Amino acid sequence: MINELEKAIGYSFKDITLLQNALCHSSYANERWHDSLKSNERLEFLGDSVLGMVVADHLYRTFPNRPEGELTRMRADMVCEKSLAVVANQLELGKHLMLGRGEELSGGRGRDSILADAVESVIAACYLDGGMDAGVQFIKKFILVNVPVTKLQNADYKTALQELVQQKKNQVLSYRLIGESGPDHDKEFRVELTLNDEVVGVGIGSSKKRAEQAAAREALQRLFPET
Repeated sequence: MINELEKAIGYSFKDITLLQNALCHSSYANERWHDSLKSNERLEFLGDSVLGMVVADHLYRTFPNRPEGELTRMRADMVCEKSLAVVANQLELGKHLMLGRGEELSGGRGRDSILADAVESVIAACYLDGGMDAGVQFIKKFILVNVPVTKLQNADYKTALQELVQQKKNQVLSYRLIGESGPDHDKEFRVELTLNDEVVGVGIGSSKKRAEQAAAREALQRLFPET
């Protein structure tokens, strides 16, 4: 079955265990080995950085007349959870994932957050197995084909808020994790956002990154309702 995925990706792994690791969700690792380090979370961390750098490089070279803020929003649109989940569905990653029983029963194979994380993990697996070229080829084939050259579909609320707040001097935004609940395979994070030590937003998400985006969205609606 994993050979089908290699064909879909268009890359043959020298070390197939890297791809297998990329498909191992933390719920499965914790249930089978009681060890989250055997899940794809470390690969996800690496893949996120490789993806961000390659997309940023592509946008910088492709759009020499666009300002930094617009390039940032374009990159955010291309690497957001929703966009990466579309790639995962194109590759049918969901059916290849190794999930714990609870995650399986709760529909984890179709959950955007899990699918997006798996795409980043596969990017890291390609990178580790075949070097930067292998990682870049995956990103070119499945992600750089959808550059949002006009209207952006998914907002980067943190960047938008930062740009608006910085129009005044001496403004300090700070995100703080104030709560974490749920089992390892279905965590919920709660983040508080302050502006000059005043709470302006609270967000909840399946990761700290997503909770921060939710907090920034609430702050934008409260501080800049006209935007």
